[in-house]
Amino acid sequence: QVQLVESGGGSVQAGGSLRLSCTAPVDYSRYSLGWFRQAPGKEREGVAVLEHDGITMYADAVKGRFTISKDADVKTFHLQMNSLKPEDTATYYCAATIRGYGGAWYDGVIPRWRQFMHWGQGTLVTVSS
Repeated sequence: QVQLVESGGGSVQAGGSLRLSCTAPVDYSRYSLGWFRQAPGKEREGVAVLEHDGITMYADAVKGRFTISKDADVKTFHLQMNSLKPEDTATYYCAATIRGYGGAWYDGVIPRWRQFMHWGQGTLVTVSS
């Protein structure tokens, strides 16, 4: 079982920034990497995905504010979150998968969480107004 490890969550005021990191011991030339979030009482939703070939996808709610990136040399990827809003409050999970796992992938559409193979334990992000 591949274990992903997140870091960087915490509390911040609205308008502030946080950077999440995820150590993922997978082959970055084959795996797509993603960040998901889950607020209390809500379904887990995709936030950003970075495919193995460098293509990125973002949820509409975070476009222009969040950036996903990777450092394959140290098997780590990141989510830079700027201009945070109270509605960004959630537990954030990093994940890794092979494109096509668990169902069809469509260009420009973030896959469902069930289509990701490996997961981190989650890190809480709280944004206060």
